[in-house]
Amino acid sequence: MTEPAYRIIEWLARVHGQPRKAEAEWQAQGVALLPMGDRLSAIRLRGELVHAACGTDDPGQVAAALAELLDGAVIRDRPPADVTYYALIEAHAGLVWDREDHAPCLGDGFYLGVPALHRLAPPGPYWVLPPRRESDLCRPQAVRDLIATGLERLHPAECR
Repeated sequence: MTEPAYRIIEWLARVHGQPRKAEAEWQAQGVALLPMGDRLSAIRLRGELVHAACGTDDPGQVAAALAELLDGAVIRDRPPADVTYYALIEAHAGLVWDREDHAPCLGDGFYLGVPALHRLAPPGPYWVLPPRRESDLCRPQAVRDLIATGLERLHPAECR
């Protein structure tokens, strides 16, 4: 069962440090710029890697696969170069993240455009898997497993 949306919004707004400012940004732009590293971190995942791990690039099928594989909040964005996914994790997990070579952790000093809770489609950043409750984050090991699967499918000869 999911928590009421207002509780999830309050939780995300507290990440900002100035919750009212985050809420105003969501109202005005649909996206709030939240600092990473104190309460949350995010793992930046290349679309190619995620699509390989999921076995598809169909957005609906990717969402279903990520719900099963990561079981936590995930944002999708499409910067000019390529689709990018952001798996939200606990901030302290980002301190010991060991997959920087394939999926960097956005921690201290980084800001992430976090969509309003109702943004479930483009344009701009949107939730592939919106949080269902406070602290509905991905487990770092699940993200590592997704990376390993994606790399194995993209570069099978190198993984043997």
